[in-house]
Amino acid sequence: MAYAINGDCISCGACEAECPVEAIHAGDDIYVIDADTCIDCGACAGVCPVAAPNPA
Repeated sequence: MAYAINGDCISCGACEAECPVEAIHAGDDIYVIDADTCIDCGACAGVCPVAAPNPA
């Protein structure tokens, strides 16, 4: 199971910097997680100030 970023994302980039497999990238409005690359570690959720990344 991979993580996904919900609409609460404020595009701060904290999650992208924390991802050990570089699965997170800036999208058009919010950051997005590549489900095929995500290793379900939860590092992104631990640094997000608005709790946008969640298990999908």
